[in-house]
Amino acid sequence: MLRLAPLLIVTLLVGPILAGLTMALLPAFGYLPALGGERLSLAPWRELFAQPGLARSVAVSFASGLVTTAVSLAVVLLFLASVSGSRLDRWIRRMVAPLLSLPHAAAAFGLAFLIAPSGLLARLVSPELSGWQRPPDLLIVNDPWGLTLMAGLVVKEIPFLLLMSLAALPQFDPERRVAMARSLGYRPMTAWLKVVVPALYPLIRLPVYAVIAYATAVVDVALILGPTLPPTLAVSILAWYQDPDLSRRLVASAGAVLQLGVTASALAVWWCLEGLVARLGRAWLARGGRGQGEQPLRLAGKGLILLASLTAFVGLAGLALSSIAGLWRFPDALPQAVTAAHWLRALPTLAGPVATTALIAIGATLIALALTLAALENEQRSGRHPAEGKLLSALTLLYLPLIVPQIAFLFGLVVVMESLGTRPRLWLVIFGHLLFVLPYVFLSLSEAYRRFDPRWSQLALSLGTSRHAVFWRVRLPMLLAPLLTAGAVGLAVSIGQYLPTLLLGAGRIATVTTEAVSLAAGGNRRVIGVWALVQASLPLVGFLIAVGLPRLLWSNRRGMRGSL
Repeated sequence: MLRLAPLLIVTLLVGPILAGLTMALLPAFGYLPALGGERLSLAPWRELFAQPGLARSVAVSFASGLVTTAVSLAVVLLFLASVSGSRLDRWIRRMVAPLLSLPHAAAAFGLAFLIAPSGLLARLVSPELSGWQRPPDLLIVNDPWGLTLMAGLVVKEIPFLLLMSLAALPQFDPERRVAMARSLGYRPMTAWLKVVVPALYPLIRLPVYAVIAYATAVVDVALILGPTLPPTLAVSILAWYQDPDLSRRLVASAGAVLQLGVTASALAVWWCLEGLVARLGRAWLARGGRGQGEQPLRLAGKGLILLASLTAFVGLAGLALSSIAGLWRFPDALPQAVTAAHWLRALPTLAGPVATTALIAIGATLIALALTLAALENEQRSGRHPAEGKLLSALTLLYLPLIVPQIAFLFGLVVVMESLGTRPRLWLVIFGHLLFVLPYVFLSLSEAYRRFDPRWSQLALSLGTSRHAVFWRVRLPMLLAPLLTAGAVGLAVSIGQYLPTLLLGAGRIATVTTEAVSLAAGGNRRVIGVWALVQASLPLVGFLIAVGLPRLLWSNRRGMRGSL
């Protein structure tokens, strides 16, 4: 049975995406018999290109992918180069998981509350420093160029790329590389950039591509922070899909195919930039500069990561403050009174979405953990190394749901389910979440599982224990901490899913995320603060369990507690 696990994972990830893309492609060319489209036609494309503001929507989506990725990657690499092995490095490593657990929508709300014309920053400098007695007439949130959208994405993608980099670094012994470069006279940061980055980037290329794909087609963050007239392409596609006029679904399909093209174009441009940077990098390496004047880069590496982390946490504090604020006139830095009335009014309506969110997240995460453990255990028993060709290709497919835009294949997947007569059900939403939870769970657990000391298993086998008993009684207890951490990551990913819940649930299954994003159009900061804070708090429960349970169970075995 274990031998079927890798095939099952590949089928589970590839099958729905191919089916979804196919069923998005056919309606894009007018073929959708349910709506009377019996022949192929270019009419949906003509109607799509006639939409006002389409060029700007495409441009903002395209730029968001490239700018977000470039800034996030630069910040991560500069940080790792500037603080490797220091106390700040260890502190940030501990903060990566909580930052990654923060849902995109909650981070976006926090940033909006922070930088809005009447937000926390404007209040802190008013009126003494700014002279503002009323909020300035500035379009900061929802700016037409998507700059705030990119900033919100950067705050969230930095922890993801940092986590992927930290997981990849032990694979090639960076400390020895840096020590060798230091022996040749290179300064620490220059040595790290010259000998570690060229080996690190190929290992995180697929996560970088996933960031590009996500940023070009993001929906929930774009609804909160992105431009509105016109919105980004993905938001426009969602609006056409939800239009009461069902014929607009043909336009939505054409838009989904266009979104796939936009993402592919962004990936192609990034691939070309990789070649350019590689050529320039070889010339930089050949010049042999030892790194005089690297202090500005060191300050940038430390300062930018701290700025992103503080932005996320201060934004959360703003959400918490708004949720209990009474009268709070501008330019007061703090509310004149605090009240629990907003929470008391929201509690009756919170119970249902919170329970649904927990059920979906737990279901998707448990299935993902079971499949991941089966695949990794089969890998260990078969003795196949993850660098082998076929296995490496299979692992590459893990990134497929992260690289293909959600809006492109989920819309087609909905058409497939409707064609099969499948009505929106909770299990269907769990299945949709599983497509995105499984890659993160596998990537989070695989490194710890593969680095598990095989001598423990050999010792147990030498005592007459079966392979199954070794798995249940030796390997799983000793890997409890990384297993719970992977589960916490899976819960966080599921809780933050907006588009799969909305489309596969047909808007009938309410979760904390869908309800919080829907409140963005209302502008009631108190209510938004309540829902966004609940959304941000739910993933933390998983990480608290991941930290506390091993310490409780292994109170007298420090080495088994994990390092989260």
